[in-house]
Amino acid sequence: MSYSLHGARKSYDGKPVLDGIDLTIEPGSITVVLGPSGCGKTTLLNALAGLCPLDEGRRSGLEGLRFSYAFQEPRLLPSVSARENAAFALSGALRRDEALSRIDGFLAAAGLSEAANLLPSQLSGGMRQRLSLVRAFAYPADMLLLDEAFQAVDLRMKIELMDVFLDLWRRERPATVCVTHDVEEAVYLADRVIVLSARPARVIEDFPITVPREERSLGSRATMDAEARLYRIVLGSPPEPR
Repeated sequence: MSYSLHGARKSYDGKPVLDGIDLTIEPGSITVVLGPSGCGKTTLLNALAGLCPLDEGRRSGLEGLRFSYAFQEPRLLPSVSARENAAFALSGALRRDEALSRIDGFLAAAGLSEAANLLPSQLSGGMRQRLSLVRAFAYPADMLLLDEAFQAVDLRMKIELMDVFLDLWRRERPATVCVTHDVEEAVYLADRVIVLSARPARVIEDFPITVPREERSLGSRATMDAEARLYRIVLGSPPEPR
């Protein structure tokens, strides 16, 4: 069963933000929403989660789903350990013993087992970002929503975090929607890229990434070709024939 928005429109104070968005998300896939800063990408995520009532349009297949978020800032509780930060997010979702067992598996997958009892202030910036991803994945959600989750780091750290993200995603393959303004990030992560216009956001292109994941690396020929086609769409030039 797919999840979708149909004709989604949203305005704030009379200013349109989403202008008739149609979006379909397949189970077990990573959909990247690519658009300029301020175009309405976060509003789109909130509309998917039902946190932002639409002025027009409808949500399909999304009712009753559990959603988990990861943000650009880790948003960790400063006074409790890495393990307890993740456990807090699972409060009420699982019994504590089940939650801790689940968290420990994700901490191990993210290379954070030895940091489980450290406070956020004792973690490096990259470790805090990884913990934020662990917390998002550990929550037993039907859909994971990432809001510019790889933007506040340098290139080397971004690649490391994206690889950690993919390792965590492969454990259960939740339907995932990431928003970004970064073409390289979109090609590296996505099964499909939804390209949005400037505000009010409209869908310019639904662009499949056909490069196998094992062949994607920044600087590889196949990845750069996909990036070039996507840049042409973003910049308003027609894509070259595939």
